[in-house]
Amino acid sequence: MRKILQLVIAVECFLILLGCNDQRILEKQGFIQTAGYDLLRKEEKTGEDELLVSVDIPKADPEGQMRRETLSVLAHSGKEAKIKFSEQTELSLVSGQLRDTLYGIKLAKSGIWEHIDDLIRDPSLSQNVKVVVVNGVAHDLLVKNYPQHPRTSQYIDRMLEKEAASNQIPVVTIYDFTRDYFDDGIDPVAPIVKESTKNITMDGIALFKKDRYITKIETEKTLIFAFLRHNFRKGEISIDLGKAKDRIERLLLNSINSHRKVHVKRMKDKSFAVEIQLKIEGAVLEYTGEHQLSKDKDRREVEKLISEYIVHEADAMIKLMQKNKVDSLGIGKYVRNSLSYEEWQALDWDEVYTNLEVRCTAKVVIKDFGKFK
Repeated sequence: MRKILQLVIAVECFLILLGCNDQRILEKQGFIQTAGYDLLRKEEKTGEDELLVSVDIPKADPEGQMRRETLSVLAHSGKEAKIKFSEQTELSLVSGQLRDTLYGIKLAKSGIWEHIDDLIRDPSLSQNVKVVVVNGVAHDLLVKNYPQHPRTSQYIDRMLEKEAASNQIPVVTIYDFTRDYFDDGIDPVAPIVKESTKNITMDGIALFKKDRYITKIETEKTLIFAFLRHNFRKGEISIDLGKAKDRIERLLLNSINSHRKVHVKRMKDKSFAVEIQLKIEGAVLEYTGEHQLSKDKDRREVEKLISEYIVHEADAMIKLMQKNKVDSLGIGKYVRNSLSYEEWQALDWDEVYTNLEVRCTAKVVIKDFGKFK
């Protein structure tokens, strides 16, 4: 019995020592979780763009408290920056835990593909690394300390996940961006964030032409964009129904179930007409106005007003995209699928898209409006 007890104690001591060694190994690793890229200027000697690359690394101190280390260097690429980072820290830097990449607005306007390409080629990185545009300077947003959020990288990542879960923004990974970049029937998009006084806030959806930022969808219109882009089963939107008629009538549509269909019709003059049909169901969580939702007639009237609002906003959004020649909804894929390969290759899609007739319809059903009449 005594020998068995001694053996158990010896095994426990070995496991404790092993755990301590593992802990020391982990303390020597620098797990990069977020990286920021900013375009500064062109070098006078080479004429190349110079990047300000910043990384955020969570760090464990001997007292067991989590803190972070931020590093910034000037480089020509992310890989060159990583070499320079190693000269500034005692940690062995690894990129396998990278979650988010932030691109300053100036860099996004000049093109971000070469940086996405560097990430795609790295076998140590997940294809689920997120692409985010910063309305401002990515370095300033990343290195700033936010009192309520000690770990900035985790704060950004969790906020993106939460907003995407409610369909306020799309989740855009390096895989998604690369797929849309090479597809000739759709243009990439990405969420935008910006720095405020005490927090980081969402600032809409960036619309790209290939890899260059062109324009954006404002924050209050992002769910309209979601209606047009894909099907989803969760979200909420606040609607001002009385805006056009000079009266106070607002509602909050919650628990939304949205379904989209896109139809392409070939006209006799070889032009195209596209119809986007939306079917939207939701619960009215809040309502201020003259209608009584418990009455069928009034409820149908409110459904009609919601439909008119969505169609009006959708039409304006589509015209914005056509004006800027960005096919962020992937309309080109539907047109392409209605043609032969030779016909699509002969088509100047950018020119056709700008003048394309796109019609949007919406059918809204209020499936719940509260317990009381």
